[in-house]
Amino acid sequence: MSANPIQFIANTSFRREHTGGNAALGSAGQDPSLPGSFFLLQAPRGVTGFFDNPLTHATMMAHANVQVRMQAAGAPAGAVPADTYLEDRRRKFHNGDAIELFYQPAAVTDGDSLVYFRRADVIVAGDIFSTTQYPVIDVKSGGSVQGEINALNEILNRTVYRHQGEGGTYVVPGHGYLSDEHEVLEYRDMVVIVRDRVKAMIDAGATLAQVKAARVTADYDTQYGANTGPWTTEVFVEAVFNSLKASAPGR
Repeated sequence: MSANPIQFIANTSFRREHTGGNAALGSAGQDPSLPGSFFLLQAPRGVTGFFDNPLTHATMMAHANVQVRMQAAGAPAGAVPADTYLEDRRRKFHNGDAIELFYQPAAVTDGDSLVYFRRADVIVAGDIFSTTQYPVIDVKSGGSVQGEINALNEILNRTVYRHQGEGGTYVVPGHGYLSDEHEVLEYRDMVVIVRDRVKAMIDAGATLAQVKAARVTADYDTQYGANTGPWTTEVFVEAVFNSLKASAPGR
């Protein structure tokens, strides 16, 4: 952990596993056991401890839909991003680097962002990319399989691959190991292939049960699949199916 002040927090989505530390990290300046926040104000004379002032809270940035969904879920005010954006990009220069948040509509959710550190050439992908599981496409929260593919293509549009070796643009997944363009490309191709298989069955009149029985993900299950936990292979296939059905002509 760096001893430097925590000044900014970027949320890639509203999902709790990526926002659950907002309150603790954001208010770190009020806790002497944690690194300080950007503004650390001392208590007025005669008052012990730290001055409880919003300026002691690190600035939390995210797409506006993250704020809306967290507030609707009753998240504590200190955990909800206050610095939000609606346009395609939110940009900032900090620590000698240009940092950009790029909105990825209807991907895993309706509030996903990619965080790109331009000088370092690092992209933080959040749950849009993982090396350990199928993408958690939350259809009820505005996610879609096509939006997920678009977001993965957006990552690939910004990466530069180092030939014959690891390197070039590094991509930080929501879960798994540090990656480069090659792993993202494989992941994108996997999602496209699964989408196409499910779509072909839907076009042929198949039901969800029939699609699941066909095991359309079988050749990827050893790497990304799961039979237990909150995001199983069957739940993923169901999300792809429902996403495609929702976007079908006439719906």
